Amino acid sequence: MREYLLTLCVTAAVTYLLTGPVRKFAIAAGAMPEIRARDVHREPTPRLGGIAMFGGMCAGLVVASQLTNIGVVFTLSDEPRALLSGAGLIWLLGVLDDKWGVDALVKLGGQMIAAGVMVLQGLTILWLPVPGVGNVALTPLQGTLLTVALVVITINAVNFVDGLDGLASGMVCIAAAAFFMYAYRIWYGYGIEAASPATLFAAVLMGMCLGFLPHNMHPARIFMGDSGSMLIGLVLAAGAVSITGQVDPDLMVQHAGSERDAVHTMVPLYMPLLLPLTIIAVPFADLVMAIVRRTWNGQSPFAADRGHLHHRLLEIGHSHSRAVLIMYFWSALIAFGAVAFSVQSSSLVIVLMVVLLSAMGLVILLLPRFTPRVPDWALRWAPPRYRPGPAGEGPAAHGAEPAPGERESAAADGRTTTASDANGGAPRTASGAGADGEADADATDGEREPALAGLHGSTAIGDRHRFTRRRKIDSAS
Repeated sequence: MREYLLTLCVTAAVTYLLTGPVRKFAIAAGAMPEIRARDVHREPTPRLGGIAMFGGMCAGLVVASQLTNIGVVFTLSDEPRALLSGAGLIWLLGVLDDKWGVDALVKLGGQMIAAGVMVLQGLTILWLPVPGVGNVALTPLQGTLLTVALVVITINAVNFVDGLDGLASGMVCIAAAAFFMYAYRIWYGYGIEAASPATLFAAVLMGMCLGFLPHNMHPARIFMGDSGSMLIGLVLAAGAVSITGQVDPDLMVQHAGSERDAVHTMVPLYMPLLLPLTIIAVPFADLVMAIVRRTWNGQSPFAADRGHLHHRLLEIGHSHSRAVLIMYFWSALIAFGAVAFSVQSSSLVIVLMVVLLSAMGLVILLLPRFTPRVPDWALRWAPPRYRPGPAGEGPAAHGAEPAPGERESAAADGRTTTASDANGGAPRTASGAGADGEADADATDGEREPALAGLHGSTAIGDRHRFTRRRKIDSAS
């Protein structure tokens, strides 16, 4: 475990230190694309963050190869070399796309080639656990097709969700943490081997994401771009392929009568295959909905739009950081819930209850953010100027009596009323015109839609009346 943590820390440190120089290089190279209509940021931001992440991954693998326990992975298996080969190809394709732009079909072909290179070097699914049937040995063609499909789906699922600052790197980091726990449990807990490629890949992936996150959190100073999103998607898929098709489930049955046998009965036979899918459940669901939505509208499935789940969270009133945190919680709930279910069936009721309650809380967070209403019985005790109108308008719109201090300020300022109108809170003069003129007031009334007001005139999308009244300050006092 300590060697895995050392590898994680080295990867994170190198990624963090490289991101600053990479940002300067991206600015000098002009890798700052114009802001598109679907983008949520308003200032040009450099890309090519995947360069730093690739450097951190290489540094982590080099350090791991020199350690005593983890180093045996590089001598007994070709999977680390396969990962480096595929990651190098997908990273190079992403860099070209970040700088000059690459057609969607070309990127899809490059992803398939990168997956094929990993298959040629031994990183492939050899057998598949099927519920009710058992372990099914796959032919080379079947294993290749299934491996390529899993890699391409994972890469695009991560790439599709990369729409907010820190979203993709944070979600993949959570997925890698859950995958690390499960892989370490399978390999070390069952005594199969002291180290495994899947556990090493998960540790390196966590380090890549943790090192890049400080630079990518809102407001982001640099984006990972396709060079980063496709890279971390491929590393995540490589870990899933390694533990799904490379571990013979018959090895775990050899521990009959021991504590490990009890653990084996808790782990469903098909969990190694389902866990990678549950880890990417949120981006995968977003991917499926995006393809259906774009195809239904007559667009290309690879065309970009603002219909992703994180965009909808922003539209219903959540802030940028809050939308990212909600997506984090969803990913953690699904990933760690699957891990807990796979190893703790004795407390299955508790696990399911925690998951359901957490899911209910997250569903509530997805609702539009409106200001809570005050009960009618409480409004009767509130001063008249704080009571909302029957149509959701501010109190002063219905002739509510202003406070004495407000009346004096209004009289000194030449106004007959200090009430805000229902649409924006602009003070009115005796002639009924706004402070900036009748034309501006009419334009404002035409543009704004009436907002439902709560206590003190607070609304979900409008102004607060008591904070928008203009008051004259008596300089003599």
